[in-house]
Amino acid sequence: MVEDFKKFAMRGNVIDLAVGVIIGAAFGAIVSSLVADIIMPIVGAVTGGLDFSNYFVRLSPKVTADSLAEAKKQGAVLAWGNFLTIVINFLIIAFVLFLAIRALAKLQKSEAAKPAEPPKLSRKDEAITEIRDLLKK
Repeated sequence: MVEDFKKFAMRGNVIDLAVGVIIGAAFGAIVSSLVADIIMPIVGAVTGGLDFSNYFVRLSPKVTADSLAEAKKQGAVLAWGNFLTIVINFLIIAFVLFLAIRALAKLQKSEAAKPAEPPKLSRKDEAITEIRDLLKK
């Protein structure tokens, strides 16, 4: 059973998947930082500092706080602003990933469009070609 597990774990697909997950997580952190640290401050500046993350609806009469964190401590709240912020972040991240994948696809397409160089003939093939050309003359 241990040998079967070793064979399974060392197959190329499993290792490729593991590498993909690790790189995906690292790339996700980069994109999240791009959104949180670069794009959202610009959006905030354009919208006059509008921040949806603190908007909520009180579902309990005991909730009197004005900030979401304090309101959650007091009772039930519907944090629709936080949800809206996460949806906006998702849309921005999805758009950035779309642009990155699109650029990568164009790069791969341009690489594939380049004509491949013909293989260099070996000395033997060159000699045969010369003989053929001489015989044609």
